[in-house]
Amino acid sequence: MAIGNYIKEIGRGKDGARSLTREQAADLFGQVLDGAVTDLELGAFCLAMRIKGETAQEMAGFLDATEARLNRLPATQQPTVVLPSYNGARKLPVLTPLLGLLLARAGVPVLIHGAATESARVTSAQVLAALGIAALPAVRALAPGELACAPTELLCPGLKRLLDVRRVVGLRNSAHSLVKLMNPCAGRALIVSSYTHPEYAQSMAQTFALTRANALLLRGTEGESVADARRTPRMELLAGGEVRVLQEAQVGALAQLPELPGVDAAETAAYIRAVLAGELPVPNPIAIQVQHILQALQDLSDGH
Repeated sequence: MAIGNYIKEIGRGKDGARSLTREQAADLFGQVLDGAVTDLELGAFCLAMRIKGETAQEMAGFLDATEARLNRLPATQQPTVVLPSYNGARKLPVLTPLLGLLLARAGVPVLIHGAATESARVTSAQVLAALGIAALPAVRALAPGELACAPTELLCPGLKRLLDVRRVVGLRNSAHSLVKLMNPCAGRALIVSSYTHPEYAQSMAQTFALTRANALLLRGTEGESVADARRTPRMELLAGGEVRVLQEAQVGALAQLPELPGVDAAETAAYIRAVLAGELPVPNPIAIQVQHILQALQDLSDGH
């Protein structure tokens, strides 16, 4: 169906808009990813969904369309840990690379994927580059214990174009939620996903359940998928459509704050090197997150 007909349904305002079925959402988003719409139609879609908000069925449909167009990493024997990284560092250092390297050190294949969505923030890709880890030039299988970084445009050029709309209109769109839910791997994977506001936790969990994804969901650091180094957040495991609480949120006053670097990429990289070398301790919330991920991977491998 032509995108104009869909916009009539979703563009009637917050109270008057009608939600799409999963199949309709997949058709609509496929047209957007394929570049089969005008700039005016693309802007109308982004703003209409921003006002209406996505249902779990719509987001599942958007994922269906995206996964049909993804350049996926080949399957590996072990499940791959997928760390979406799109928010970057604003006030706190982006420690998603530290999480990934700790998991890789335990023998796990780890994929960080992302794109810079705001020029003022330091990205995981910049920190990884400072650590000597360049972005993948092409999609390939990952080895056990390998951490790789894939830019979004390598996985799905149409998705990167949609993310870039934010630079024009100044507002996030459905793509910014979708990238935290997608699985870029052809084989088994555990998606470590985060939310910035509590209301997103429920909608993300519903989408993971609909798509029967395996995911660890938490309120991350400034939208990143790594636990806040200062305070342990609530962590939930979603597997086979079921939800299980792995970790309750830490409450009460903090007795001591960890020593953290600034947000600069080089400074963050130096801190990560020191932690990996044992010169500085792994922040306890991140250590807890690593253990939960490793246990979830073991359960996934055992078929639990």
